[in-house]
Amino acid sequence: MAEYQNMFTRVQVRGPAYDGVPLPTRTTWKRQGKPFFSYWVGWFADAQIGPIYLGSVGVLSVICGFIALSIMGLNLMAQVNWDVIQFIRQLPWLALEPPPPEYGLHIPPLNEGGWWLMAGFFLTVSILLWWVRMFQRARALNLGTHVAWAFASAIWLYLVIGFIRPVLMGSWSEAVPFGIFPHLDWTSAFSIRYGNLYYNPFHMLSIAFLYGATLLFAMHAATVLSVSRFGGDREIEQIVDRGTGSERAALFWRWTMGFNASMESIHRWCWWFAVLCPITGGIGMLLTGTVVDNWYLWGIKHGLVPEYPQVFSPVVVDPALLPRVTP
Repeated sequence: MAEYQNMFTRVQVRGPAYDGVPLPTRTTWKRQGKPFFSYWVGWFADAQIGPIYLGSVGVLSVICGFIALSIMGLNLMAQVNWDVIQFIRQLPWLALEPPPPEYGLHIPPLNEGGWWLMAGFFLTVSILLWWVRMFQRARALNLGTHVAWAFASAIWLYLVIGFIRPVLMGSWSEAVPFGIFPHLDWTSAFSIRYGNLYYNPFHMLSIAFLYGATLLFAMHAATVLSVSRFGGDREIEQIVDRGTGSERAALFWRWTMGFNASMESIHRWCWWFAVLCPITGGIGMLLTGTVVDNWYLWGIKHGLVPEYPQVFSPVVVDPALLPRVTP
């Protein structure tokens, strides 16, 4: 007899294709597409694909996202003279850069950052519309809106580094370029420019929540998988029963750590740790350059960082310590 083990089980349980619970009568859109099954998708998730529901907000979000990606893609293609091979080879290094500092918050010519502004506008509208769609879908299905608010925490960080902070700094040049490696280079240069972002206490909190969320999700996933042979993945069904896989998991953590989360509270722990990662990260980025110019000097002032001894001669004076000269 085959025994259910984990998500890599060779047995894929399938029932008849199901369109889902009925939609509210006030909606004007119907679910699109005939559902079908995929063996390979079934290795990692539910094997049924479709139907999907976009709605008017979803369609607008997809259109805006397509426009944003088209602007980015065409600009990157132009940088390699429309050579498809070179586009594929150099894609990780290509970038659509924000306007240079001299334009401030004004609208620059298209080839000097205007395309970046346009792409950013449509991308932001697309993301915000997708959030609205996510919220509406949760309410239509009578679900909690936890997923939408988790997504909002990521949108907060996106808006901070791409819109809110540049506006406060008075220049679009402070924003992040669109690109893979250029994005990483921007992050490294940002940290160096403001005295090492690692000394930013909100960055510390963000990393703590990042690692904490990783640990919590891994512990929870491992716990549920370890009792899946006893049906422990059916958490809600087993939450009040005795002698179940869920009770075995609870006993394990009581014996291991002295206490155990419940099948409900562990998800709240994971949700909060994951959500607080981009929230605290966004706060740290927002304070950088607007409130604190040098996190290393800030750390020395507040006893967070030891002052390193001077090992080079002549003494190099930190520009941040020099008196400001007004024109």
